Amino acid sequence: MVSKVYFTKEISPESLVRIYEKLWVELTWNVWVKVSTWERWSKWYLKADLIAPLVKKLNGTIIECNTAYPWARTDAQEHMKVSQEHGFTSFADVDIMDADWEFQIPVKNGKHLKYDIVWEHLKNYDCMLNLAHGKWHAMWGFGANLKNQSIWVASRNGKAYIHSCGQTADTDKCWTMKYEQQDFIESMAEAATAVADYFKDQNKPILYITVANAISLDCDCDAHQWDPVIADIGIFASLDPVANDQAFIDAIRATHEEWTKDIQERIDSRKWRHITEYAESLWLGSTKYEIEEI
Repeated sequence: MVSKVYFTKEISPESLVRIYEKLWVELTWNVWVKVSTWERWSKWYLKADLIAPLVKKLNGTIIECNTAYPWARTDAQEHMKVSQEHGFTSFADVDIMDADWEFQIPVKNGKHLKYDIVWEHLKNYDCMLNLAHGKWHAMWGFGANLKNQSIWVASRNGKAYIHSCGQTADTDKCWTMKYEQQDFIESMAEAATAVADYFKDQNKPILYITVANAISLDCDCDAHQWDPVIADIGIFASLDPVANDQAFIDAIRATHEEWTKDIQERIDSRKWRHITEYAESLWLGSTKYEIEEI
Protein backbone atom coordinates (compact mmCIF):
# COMPACT_ATOMS: atom_id res chain seq x y z
CA MET A 1 0.00 0.00 0.00
CA VAL A 2 1.23 3.48 -0.90
CA SER A 3 -0.12 6.31 1.25
CA LYS A 4 -0.59 9.93 0.23
CA VAL A 5 1.40 12.55 2.13
CA TYR A 6 0.71 16.21 1.45
CA PHE A 7 3.55 18.68 1.81
CA THR A 8 4.06 22.42 1.71
CA LYS A 9 7.28 24.36 2.15
CA GLU A 10 5.33 27.34 3.46
CA ILE A 11 5.02 27.38 7.23
CA SER A 12 2.31 29.83 8.15
CA PRO A 13 -1.13 29.83 9.82
CA GLU A 14 -2.72 29.95 6.37
CA SER A 15 -0.74 27.02 4.96
CA LEU A 16 -1.55 24.97 8.06
CA VAL A 17 -5.26 25.44 7.38
CA ARG A 18 -4.81 24.67 3.67
CA ILE A 19 -2.96 21.41 4.25
CA TYR A 20 -5.61 20.29 6.76
CA GLU A 21 -8.29 20.94 4.13
CA LYS A 22 -6.38 18.81 1.58
CA LEU A 23 -6.99 15.74 3.76
CA TRP A 24 -10.72 15.91 2.93
CA VAL A 25 -11.83 14.70 6.34
CA GLU A 26 -13.76 17.34 8.23
CA LEU A 27 -13.33 17.30 11.99
CA THR A 28 -16.49 18.87 13.38
CA TRP A 29 -17.58 17.50 16.77
CA ASN A 30 -15.63 17.47 20.03
CA VAL A 31 -12.27 17.85 18.28
CA TRP A 32 -9.21 16.83 20.27
CA VAL A 33 -6.06 18.67 19.14
CA LYS A 34 -3.06 16.77 20.47
CA VAL A 35 -0.27 19.32 20.58
CA SER A 36 2.39 19.75 23.22
CA THR A 37 2.52 23.00 25.19
CA TRP A 38 6.10 22.13 26.26
CA GLU A 39 8.10 23.22 29.25
CA ARG A 40 8.25 26.68 30.78
CA TRP A 41 11.81 27.28 29.48
CA SER A 42 11.21 26.00 25.93
CA LYS A 43 12.08 28.20 22.96
CA TRP A 44 11.26 26.06 19.94
CA TYR A 45 7.78 24.55 19.88
CA LEU A 46 4.59 25.08 17.86
CA LYS A 47 3.78 28.64 18.82
CA ALA A 48 0.26 29.82 19.59
CA ASP A 49 0.09 32.32 16.72
CA LEU A 50 0.96 29.59 14.20
CA ILE A 51 -1.65 27.03 15.22
CA ALA A 52 -4.43 29.27 16.56
CA PRO A 53 -6.33 29.80 13.26
CA LEU A 54 -6.57 26.04 12.58
CA VAL A 55 -7.53 25.17 16.16
CA LYS A 56 -10.21 27.90 16.17
CA LYS A 57 -11.51 26.74 12.77
CA LEU A 58 -12.05 23.30 14.28
CA ASN A 59 -13.36 24.70 17.57
CA GLY A 60 -10.83 22.26 18.98
CA THR A 61 -9.74 21.58 22.54
CA ILE A 62 -6.01 21.32 23.17
CA ILE A 63 -5.30 18.11 25.04
CA GLU A 64 -2.28 17.56 27.25
CA CYS A 65 -1.13 14.81 29.62
CA ASN A 66 1.32 15.33 32.46
CA THR A 67 4.92 14.22 32.18
CA ALA A 68 6.43 11.18 33.89
CA TYR A 69 9.60 13.15 34.68
CA PRO A 70 9.48 15.62 37.63
CA TRP A 71 9.24 19.12 36.16
CA ALA A 72 6.51 21.78 35.96
CA ARG A 73 4.19 19.67 33.83
CA THR A 74 4.14 16.75 36.28
CA ASP A 75 1.29 18.51 38.07
CA ALA A 76 -1.97 19.41 36.30
CA GLN A 77 -2.22 22.84 37.95
CA GLU A 78 1.32 23.86 37.02
CA HIS A 79 0.86 22.34 33.57
CA MET A 80 -2.12 24.63 32.99
CA LYS A 81 0.00 27.61 34.05
CA VAL A 82 2.61 26.70 31.41
CA SER A 83 -0.17 26.45 28.81
CA GLN A 84 -1.28 29.95 29.78
CA GLU A 85 2.27 31.34 29.69
CA HIS A 86 2.77 29.96 26.18
CA GLY A 87 -0.47 31.51 24.96
CA PHE A 88 -2.52 28.38 24.28
CA THR A 89 -5.39 29.26 26.60
CA SER A 90 -5.86 32.57 24.77
CA PHE A 91 -7.54 30.88 21.79
CA ALA A 92 -8.72 27.44 22.93
CA ASP A 93 -9.83 25.40 25.90
CA VAL A 94 -7.01 23.28 27.32
CA ASP A 95 -7.84 19.91 28.88
CA ILE A 96 -5.12 18.52 31.17
CA MET A 97 -6.31 14.94 31.14
CA ASP A 98 -4.43 13.84 34.24
CA ALA A 99 -7.06 15.48 36.42
CA ASP A 100 -9.36 12.48 35.80
CA TRP A 101 -9.43 8.68 36.09
CA GLU A 102 -7.36 6.48 33.80
CA PHE A 103 -8.26 3.30 31.94
CA GLN A 104 -6.60 0.69 29.79
CA ILE A 105 -7.02 0.18 26.05
CA PRO A 106 -5.78 -3.05 24.44
CA VAL A 107 -2.58 -3.45 22.46
CA LYS A 108 -3.21 -5.97 19.70
CA ASN A 109 -0.33 -8.28 18.75
CA GLY A 110 2.19 -6.40 20.88
CA LYS A 111 5.50 -7.94 21.93
CA HIS A 112 6.05 -5.68 24.94
CA LEU A 113 2.80 -4.00 26.02
CA LYS A 114 -0.43 -5.77 26.91
CA TYR A 115 -2.33 -2.48 27.01
CA ASP A 116 -1.93 1.28 26.93
CA ILE A 117 -2.95 3.42 29.91
CA VAL A 118 -4.83 6.60 28.98
CA TRP A 119 -7.18 9.07 30.66
CA GLU A 120 -10.96 8.86 31.00
CA HIS A 121 -11.33 12.21 29.22
CA LEU A 122 -10.32 10.42 26.02
CA LYS A 123 -13.90 9.16 25.81
CA ASN A 124 -15.22 12.75 25.56
CA TYR A 125 -13.83 13.38 22.06
CA ASP A 126 -15.14 12.30 18.65
CA CYS A 127 -11.98 12.84 16.59
CA MET A 128 -8.34 13.83 16.89
CA LEU A 129 -5.92 16.14 15.12
CA ASN A 130 -2.45 14.81 15.90
CA LEU A 131 -0.47 18.04 15.47
CA ALA A 132 3.23 17.42 16.06
CA HIS A 133 6.39 19.47 16.08
CA GLY A 134 9.16 17.46 14.45
CA LYS A 135 12.16 17.42 16.75
CA TRP A 136 15.13 15.49 18.08
CA HIS A 137 15.11 13.82 21.51
CA ALA A 138 17.84 12.37 23.72
CA MET A 139 16.01 9.10 24.44
CA TRP A 140 14.31 8.17 21.18
CA GLY A 141 16.21 10.11 18.52
CA PHE A 142 13.48 12.03 16.80
CA GLY A 143 9.77 12.43 17.23
CA ALA A 144 6.69 13.45 15.29
CA ASN A 145 3.21 11.90 15.00
CA LEU A 146 3.98 8.42 16.37
CA LYS A 147 5.65 9.87 19.45
CA ASN A 148 2.81 12.37 19.86
CA GLN A 149 0.29 9.51 19.84
CA SER A 150 2.16 7.22 22.22
CA ILE A 151 4.07 8.95 25.00
CA TRP A 152 2.00 12.14 24.78
CA VAL A 153 -1.42 10.48 24.90
CA ALA A 154 -0.59 8.10 27.75
CA SER A 155 -1.21 8.99 31.39
CA ARG A 156 1.78 9.37 33.74
CA ASN A 157 1.45 5.69 34.64
CA GLY A 158 1.05 4.88 30.96
CA LYS A 159 4.25 6.75 30.16
CA ALA A 160 6.05 4.71 32.80
CA TYR A 161 4.64 1.52 31.29
CA ILE A 162 5.86 2.50 27.81
CA HIS A 163 9.27 3.69 29.04
CA SER A 164 9.84 0.40 30.87
CA CYS A 165 8.66 -1.67 27.88
CA GLY A 166 5.77 -3.10 29.88
CA GLN A 167 7.70 -3.89 33.06
CA THR A 168 6.07 -1.35 35.41
CA ALA A 169 3.52 1.46 35.53
CA ASP A 170 5.27 3.04 38.53
CA THR A 171 6.73 6.45 37.59
CA ASP A 172 9.44 6.09 40.25
CA LYS A 173 10.54 2.61 39.24
CA CYS A 174 10.39 2.96 35.44
CA TRP A 175 13.66 4.92 35.20
CA THR A 176 15.57 2.09 36.90
CA MET A 177 14.34 -0.66 34.58
CA LYS A 178 16.73 -2.18 32.06
CA TYR A 179 15.64 -2.63 28.46
CA GLU A 180 16.99 -2.64 24.92
CA GLN A 181 16.56 0.56 22.92
CA GLN A 182 14.80 -1.31 20.13
CA ASP A 183 12.27 -2.65 22.64
CA PHE A 184 11.55 0.89 23.81
CA ILE A 185 11.01 2.10 20.24
CA GLU A 186 8.70 -0.86 19.60
CA SER A 187 6.77 -0.12 22.79
CA MET A 188 6.12 3.41 21.55
CA ALA A 189 4.82 2.04 18.25
CA GLU A 190 2.55 -0.38 20.10
CA ALA A 191 1.07 2.42 22.23
CA ALA A 192 0.48 4.62 19.16
CA THR A 193 -1.24 1.71 17.42
CA ALA A 194 -3.45 1.07 20.46
CA VAL A 195 -4.74 4.67 20.32
CA ALA A 196 -5.37 4.41 16.56
CA ASP A 197 -7.23 1.11 17.03
CA TYR A 198 -9.32 2.56 19.86
CA PHE A 199 -10.45 5.46 17.65
CA LYS A 200 -10.96 3.26 14.58
CA ASP A 201 -13.10 0.75 16.50
CA GLN A 202 -15.44 3.63 17.39
CA ASN A 203 -15.42 5.17 13.89
CA LYS A 204 -13.57 8.24 15.18
CA PRO A 205 -11.09 9.72 12.67
CA ILE A 206 -7.52 10.86 13.36
CA LEU A 207 -5.64 13.28 11.07
CA TYR A 208 -1.86 13.68 11.19
CA ILE A 209 0.13 16.88 10.67
CA THR A 210 3.82 17.47 11.42
CA VAL A 211 5.41 20.91 11.30
CA ALA A 212 9.13 20.66 10.55
CA ASN A 213 10.43 24.00 11.73
CA ALA A 214 12.90 25.27 14.34
CA ILE A 215 14.73 21.93 14.24
CA SER A 216 17.26 21.85 17.07
CA LEU A 217 19.63 19.14 18.25
CA ASP A 218 17.68 19.21 21.52
CA CYS A 219 14.08 18.43 22.37
CA ASP A 220 11.56 21.14 23.24
CA CYS A 221 11.67 19.82 26.84
CA ASP A 222 15.42 20.51 27.22
CA ALA A 223 16.34 23.35 29.61
CA HIS A 224 19.42 24.22 27.53
CA GLN A 225 17.97 23.83 24.07
CA TRP A 226 20.19 24.65 21.12
CA ASP A 227 19.08 27.05 18.44
CA PRO A 228 17.84 25.45 15.19
CA VAL A 229 20.68 23.80 13.25
CA ILE A 230 19.08 23.30 9.81
CA ALA A 231 16.63 25.33 7.75
CA ASP A 232 12.89 24.87 8.19
CA ILE A 233 11.57 22.12 5.93
CA GLY A 234 7.79 22.53 5.78
CA ILE A 235 4.54 20.88 6.84
CA PHE A 236 3.56 17.23 6.26
CA ALA A 237 -0.02 15.92 6.47
CA SER A 238 -1.58 12.50 5.97
CA LEU A 239 -4.26 10.08 7.09
CA ASP A 240 -1.38 7.62 7.71
CA PRO A 241 0.93 8.37 10.68
CA VAL A 242 3.59 5.89 9.55
CA ALA A 243 3.84 7.44 6.09
CA ASN A 244 3.86 10.95 7.56
CA ASP A 245 6.71 10.13 9.96
CA GLN A 246 8.61 8.30 7.23
CA ALA A 247 8.32 11.26 4.86
CA PHE A 248 9.57 13.57 7.58
CA ILE A 249 12.57 11.35 8.42
CA ASP A 250 13.44 11.04 4.72
CA ALA A 251 13.20 14.82 4.31
CA ILE A 252 15.71 15.31 7.14
CA ARG A 253 18.11 12.91 5.41
CA ALA A 254 17.77 14.85 2.15
CA THR A 255 18.73 18.23 3.60
CA HIS A 256 22.52 17.69 3.33
CA GLU A 257 23.27 20.71 5.51
CA GLU A 258 26.23 21.09 7.85
CA TRP A 259 24.36 19.65 10.83
CA THR A 260 22.36 17.03 8.95
CA LYS A 261 24.90 14.31 9.74
CA ASP A 262 24.58 15.07 13.48
CA ILE A 263 20.80 14.78 13.38
CA GLN A 264 21.16 11.60 11.33
CA GLU A 265 23.56 10.10 13.87
CA ARG A 266 21.16 10.79 16.71
CA ILE A 267 18.22 9.31 14.82
CA ASP A 268 20.16 6.19 13.85
CA SER A 269 21.91 5.64 17.20
CA ARG A 270 18.53 5.67 18.97
CA LYS A 271 17.04 3.33 16.32
CA TRP A 272 14.28 5.81 15.49
CA ARG A 273 13.97 4.56 11.91
CA HIS A 274 12.82 1.25 13.35
CA ILE A 275 9.61 2.80 14.69
CA THR A 276 8.05 3.17 11.24
CA GLU A 277 9.09 -0.35 10.21
CA TYR A 278 7.65 -1.87 13.37
CA ALA A 279 4.48 0.25 13.25
CA GLU A 280 3.97 -0.97 9.68
CA SER A 281 4.20 -4.58 10.91
CA LEU A 282 1.40 -3.74 13.37
CA TRP A 283 -0.75 -2.52 10.44
CA LEU A 284 -0.79 1.05 11.68
CA GLY A 285 0.26 2.37 8.27
CA SER A 286 2.73 2.13 5.43
CA THR A 287 6.36 3.21 5.03
CA LYS A 288 5.63 3.59 1.30
CA TYR A 289 4.23 6.96 0.34
CA GLU A 290 3.86 9.48 -2.43
CA ILE A 291 4.26 13.20 -1.85
CA GLU A 292 1.77 15.70 -3.25
CA GLU A 293 3.14 19.20 -2.85
CA ILE A 294 0.65 22.01 -2.37
